[in-house]
Amino acid sequence: MRLTQQHIEAHNEAHIGQHKKRLDFITSEIENPEGTLQKLMDFQVAIPSWALGTGGTRFGRFPGGGEPRNLEEKIEDVGLLHALNRSSGAISLHIPWDIPKDGKAIQELAASHGLKFDAVNSNTFQDQQDQALSYKFGSLQHVDKAVRKQAIEHNIEVIKHGVALGSESLTVWLSDGACFPGQLNFRRAFQNTLESLHEIYAALPSHWKMFIEYKAFEPNFYSMTVGDWGQSLLYAQKLGPQAYTLVDFGHHLPNANIEQIVALLLMEGKLGGFHFNDSKYGDDDLTVGSIRPYQLFLIFNELVEGMDAKGMNHATDLGWMIDASHNVKDPLEDLLQSVEAIMIAYAQALIVDRMALNAAQLENDTVRCQELFQAAYRTDVRALVAEARVRGGGALEPIGVFREMRVRDGLVMERGARTVATGL
Repeated sequence: MRLTQQHIEAHNEAHIGQHKKRLDFITSEIENPEGTLQKLMDFQVAIPSWALGTGGTRFGRFPGGGEPRNLEEKIEDVGLLHALNRSSGAISLHIPWDIPKDGKAIQELAASHGLKFDAVNSNTFQDQQDQALSYKFGSLQHVDKAVRKQAIEHNIEVIKHGVALGSESLTVWLSDGACFPGQLNFRRAFQNTLESLHEIYAALPSHWKMFIEYKAFEPNFYSMTVGDWGQSLLYAQKLGPQAYTLVDFGHHLPNANIEQIVALLLMEGKLGGFHFNDSKYGDDDLTVGSIRPYQLFLIFNELVEGMDAKGMNHATDLGWMIDASHNVKDPLEDLLQSVEAIMIAYAQALIVDRMALNAAQLENDTVRCQELFQAAYRTDVRALVAEARVRGGGALEPIGVFREMRVRDGLVMERGARTVATGL
């Protein structure tokens, strides 16, 4: 299913008057509105192929119908999102859930929707059908070298798929760890993992990046072999200049200062990318900005400040991706909400008065610092984000168009009411 430009323009025409009033107000309130709009137009958030179907927990999964049955339909769904918001111009694949059978044909299909391929993701946290050896006790950390070799070869295969699609980065997330004290030797687990990562790193094309993702807990609850940003940074530093740490919003212990982590990784030149979601308790994978929108803004503040300090391109020098699970919402509506929340937080961070903030920090004026942050956060920047969408050919109100055009009903008609997308 495709949305035509005529559909979107008709919707925009009906709402453009009120939008212009809001836009005129916000552009009169901030400095350099055109520069901010251009940054918003350039910024793209990759959609993970596994997030296009209904999520679930170990207790159950309740598909909503019309879910994509294959990689081609997943690309079509991301194309729908991008047509509406003009900020979802990339897709991130998880192998082996979404193995492209014909890399050239898949790349051409994606291009027809205005999409490119972001990081490819390996999977050694599950045993796959016909897999020779099990990852029950780990993959790259495993005490059995044959298991480690199997996991290494899988990651190298993922790189090859990525090369065929034009991707330029590999994300490695490991469930490796221990459930009980004494189950494994920590130093041996680290050394085995590092040795395995070295072999994968050696297979990277020269222009590629390796993102090493960490997680504080789950599925192992006593220890994780890449359990925090310090461990990930150790691996990245030992591997070389193509290795970076990847930060996932939900992969921390409660109340972790993620914005400080981001700032320090940027300072060290080792922040590779960010996985956006939100959480109340742990790795809840909720809609971005639904629980802690102020923390999202604070994180973006550090991202913008840190990238500007290093002269980095906001749109291309880091990897931006959503990693969420949509258990009770329509996945496409949820993703539209998440991208909107990301763009709002980014816009708010862009309008922080950095000169005034720096002066207040140097004077230890705590009250002034807080006021400057909260002034930006409390500014309603939705009209700026909407204008960036419209200038790119998108919808003023993406969810409004999605519902007016009955997109989900159309997908159910095309695909059936009982389809279930691949993934968790």
